[in-house]
Amino acid sequence: MSDDALILVVDDDHRLRELLGRYLMENGFRVSAAEDAVAAREKLRILQPDLIVMDVMMPGENGLELTETLRRDNAVTPILLLTARGAPEDRIAGFEAGADDYLPKPFDPRELVLRIRALLRRAAPAVPVDTAPSGPLALGPLVFDRARGELRGPAGVVRLTGGEAALLAALAARPNEVLTREDIGAALEMDESGERAIDVQVTRLRRKIETDPREPRFLHTVRGRGYILKPGY
Repeated sequence: MSDDALILVVDDDHRLRELLGRYLMENGFRVSAAEDAVAAREKLRILQPDLIVMDVMMPGENGLELTETLRRDNAVTPILLLTARGAPEDRIAGFEAGADDYLPKPFDPRELVLRIRALLRRAAPAVPVDTAPSGPLALGPLVFDRARGELRGPAGVVRLTGGEAALLAALAARPNEVLTREDIGAALEMDESGERAIDVQVTRLRRKIETDPREPRFLHTVRGRGYILKPGY
């Protein structure tokens, strides 16, 4: 992960956009900015940002709606949502829309930078670890390359968001072993408030790897304990 990553800041508040842009640049990032969803779409046509920081409450198409649309279009760029609404149900709505992280306002800009760096690490290609298993894992017709952090199927690479890829990598590093939510939260660099967010990530990952997510073959819930990945053909 490099601090020269390009961050797209999407917020209708001109002052906050300027402040965030300046702070992020002072911390080594490159920054582009957009005042609403329309402008963000224009930016995304010509730029490939490494991460999007986006306000939820914007006029017209709001941040949740734009996030959902980007995910439906198979965009995997990490998205961090900002909002003045920080209740648990608001956080879950953000994760269900496809966001990778959610930061309530007001926030310390230092925390924003830490979260951005965590998301960029999560989205970076996996680096093989000598002591960790690195061979491919079969998930029915799909194959997860643990060394590269890449999921492939008959039609080619299956696009995963940073959160989905990090979750699958954590589970695949310890196949047939129950991982608690605390284990997964540590791997995904989530704090203790992210338990429900982990469940949302599991649901999203199941949609990518299971024929019927309601009756999973590979990614199982172990009630009261956590989750387990059981590879197989």
